Amino acid sequence: MSEQQQQQQQIVPNPLELTTINETSNPSSDVNRLLSLGIPRKRRRGRPSSNQVYTLPSDVATRSSVTVNDDIIFINKEATSEALIALTAGFPADVLTDEEIDAGVVSVVGGIEQVNYILIRNHIITKWRENVFNWVTKDMFLHLIPPHASNLLDSAYNYLVSHGYINFGLIKHKILPQPSSTTTKSNLLVIVIGAGLSGLAAARQLMSFGYKVTVLEGRKRPGGRVYTKKLEGANRVAAADLGGSVLTGTHGNPLGILARQLSYPLHKIRDKCPLYKMDGRPVDSAVDAKVEVAFNKLLDKASKFRQLMGEVSQDVSLGAALETFWQVDGEPANPDEMSLFNWHLANLEYANAGLLSRLSLAFWDQDDPYDMGGDHCFLPGGNARLVQALAENVTILYEKTVNAIRYGSDGVQVVVGGGQVFEGDVALCTVPLGVLKSGSIKFNPELPQRKLDGIKRLGFGLLNKVAMLFPHLFWGTDLDMFGHLSEDPSRRGEFFLFYSYATVAGGPVLMALVAGEAAHSFESMPPTDAVTRVLQILRGIYEPQGIDVPEPIQTVCTRWGNDPFSLGSYSNVAVGSSGDDYDILAESVGDGRLFFAGEATTRRYPATMHGAFLSGLREAANIAHYATNRASRAKVEKNPSKNSHACASLLADLFREPDLEFGSFSAIYTKKNTEDKSMAILRVVFSGPVKKAQESSRPDQQHSNKLLFQQLQSHFNQQQELHVYTLLSREQLFELREVKGGDEMRLNFLCEKLGVKLVGRKGLGPAADDVISSIKAERSKRKPALASSTLNSGTSKPKSAMKQKLVRKAKILRNNNSTFSSANREKVVKAVGSNDGSSAPQINQHVEVKVGVASSGSPGGVATSKPAVDGGSDSISSVNMGCGSTINTSCSPKLNVDSGVMSRSEPPNIHGGGVSSYDGDLLPTSNAKLDGEMQ
Repeated sequence: MSEQQQQQQQIVPNPLELTTINETSNPSSDVNRLLSLGIPRKRRRGRPSSNQVYTLPSDVATRSSVTVNDDIIFINKEATSEALIALTAGFPADVLTDEEIDAGVVSVVGGIEQVNYILIRNHIITKWRENVFNWVTKDMFLHLIPPHASNLLDSAYNYLVSHGYINFGLIKHKILPQPSSTTTKSNLLVIVIGAGLSGLAAARQLMSFGYKVTVLEGRKRPGGRVYTKKLEGANRVAAADLGGSVLTGTHGNPLGILARQLSYPLHKIRDKCPLYKMDGRPVDSAVDAKVEVAFNKLLDKASKFRQLMGEVSQDVSLGAALETFWQVDGEPANPDEMSLFNWHLANLEYANAGLLSRLSLAFWDQDDPYDMGGDHCFLPGGNARLVQALAENVTILYEKTVNAIRYGSDGVQVVVGGGQVFEGDVALCTVPLGVLKSGSIKFNPELPQRKLDGIKRLGFGLLNKVAMLFPHLFWGTDLDMFGHLSEDPSRRGEFFLFYSYATVAGGPVLMALVAGEAAHSFESMPPTDAVTRVLQILRGIYEPQGIDVPEPIQTVCTRWGNDPFSLGSYSNVAVGSSGDDYDILAESVGDGRLFFAGEATTRRYPATMHGAFLSGLREAANIAHYATNRASRAKVEKNPSKNSHACASLLADLFREPDLEFGSFSAIYTKKNTEDKSMAILRVVFSGPVKKAQESSRPDQQHSNKLLFQQLQSHFNQQQELHVYTLLSREQLFELREVKGGDEMRLNFLCEKLGVKLVGRKGLGPAADDVISSIKAERSKRKPALASSTLNSGTSKPKSAMKQKLVRKAKILRNNNSTFSSANREKVVKAVGSNDGSSAPQINQHVEVKVGVASSGSPGGVATSKPAVDGGSDSISSVNMGCGSTINTSCSPKLNVDSGVMSRSEPPNIHGGGVSSYDGDLLPTSNAKLDGEMQ
């Protein structure tokens, strides 16, 4: 747990489990009421449970006060209520988020500047929530913010806009912001794979930034796992959500904001949920309450038990723990109580779309602290109304099934069915986790092993539905759901819950849910058998009451597990997995060329529609960030800074006293930040004469290294000393330090195992400037400025992709005279060329040497090879020894433009011939009254 998370927990025990202000009411009048209300624990898409109440600590209001210090700016008297509104958007009470720190929103973390920034940020969010129809401009706040805090207004406003916290969705009267580095890159082409909520959210956000966006969708429709089916017959028409249906919590939910922008009312799902036995009789209310209390106690006991177990709980399933506690500690259960207990288990499997026997006891509810709270709602007319609004004016090419994604430093290529290739600068992959698990999309180069392992560990469950349109409403208008018990534990999830859509569908629609093991067996159940079983249950409930259950006019059965575009419903934390795997799936690869979004990439809001939507906004921000940095690097390389000599001198000066030194390797880093993922700069020194490659060299190195070194010999004075660098995490640095076998094995580990690139001083790029600035400031006994470095890089600090635990604690060693031996140098020198003020000569500024493929954890990226400059050996694609040179071996092939490649200036006339028309959602029933067409 990070220091920031610990601080946050001290302030608000469960920060996002607070109920929030009704956005249509006056915030100041609701503060006291907010502190006494509760919200449901865990996502309970079915029957609601008892609420838990969380309150803000008594000193939060004091800490949010604007009267404690004259240096704190005064905006209004609603600081506490505005903090609560910001809380629903994911911002803690009085600390910055990790993302804000990474973005450098303040120059120094902590202190008065941070307090003022938070006050301004919260006020902007509140202003946006008051009127989500219009674009919020920076000018709206100029009269409130004193001149000395104008930089904080710029910082807060730009952060909130670029990261999609304000000015998102379907704004009717949009006022375009002033042109900036993120809104003028109209030449950048982004390919979004998948037109679900995440893909559409990202596409619209990127378009608002000024980027060109093309969305590739395998289906004939947008929405992905959000699908509203129109049921009709006998002069009746109604809409039923066959995929995502419930807006789980409306406080801060961005989909609720979309509904407001469209003036769509939301229907609160009423709490009443009667349960019926196998024979159709209602469950006794006293027995019902008794079992529910006992079940919630079991959940609490399981939570305490995993704390006692520690890491061992990661290998235990939630189902095993609950059933054990029920048998050991529960009272002797009669058949009715046992059936009730199994119903609650089915409801939990519904909430997680996974078998309890596969859910992690340790982390199954890791997203609970981020529950948005508020009512669970239906959208009248179905969620496709939101999808259609989001898809408007977005370029979407349908029936484009993606088979392969190639990515490299030159851009991306996406190959669809039939061999058609789409080329772009950046790609965003939003396909469901089930598709990633299947391996149906081939990535070139292969995804890092770290990401492949995360994909394998995370669970991806199944939920199915039977939607029925009846001639009339026979189940009454006073409830939105009711449940049914089963005698067979293996079938406990079969039609265990019914949703009434009569109030929102436009007709008498009833939906039967199938969860757990039953959801999997349902995939192969004949549709007629499924409908017969559902009608049998309904008639068992209502005919004893004297109510006739008619034959349905139309029935649709879902088969999400067999849908080739989803292969399941939504994600969960399986045994052996954790919330970290959501973060791993969200990591980009290829040095900012390939990004990932979707509900399985959000640690806070997985398995939700709003989680998918927010992940799209998140990746739009990340794409813009990388694009801006790439443009800055290109500008620097094209127009070198006049202070380049001073920059090189600064780096050389810092390395006079390295923080870690071993062999020919030395490193510098900040002492204050001791986290494994904090960044360090590594320098490798090559010196001594170059000899011919030894015949005893490893066979797999001879081809790549021997010919490379022979070509480089003619470029260098053999007695000169050469400095090359790379940026890597402290954890990687210490792992490198522990490698046995001398410098040769360390360099081999660095290039081939870690996959990092060795570069000249300028090749480090702006990403390293903040690290250098922080080190210099620390050594000068000054706090580092996070917003910008002394090198004016204009970029935020990179996140390390490595999150594994540090195995050994490295010792600081000094060995100033150690260099690579002459005998080994030819085998291990994989990079030359520097512009850091060393004595190595500058040669051809247009030559580039590439050594090693960047992989997971690499601060660099994967580079595509370029034509050789002077007809060198086949093992050397090209050489570039100037400042900013990239060092990389084993590069991926250049992304050649194939037939059918989309032009950046004019999209081609594309036809979807040869693609199956199967939509993947539905299977027809054989009953003449059932829907017989694929949609």
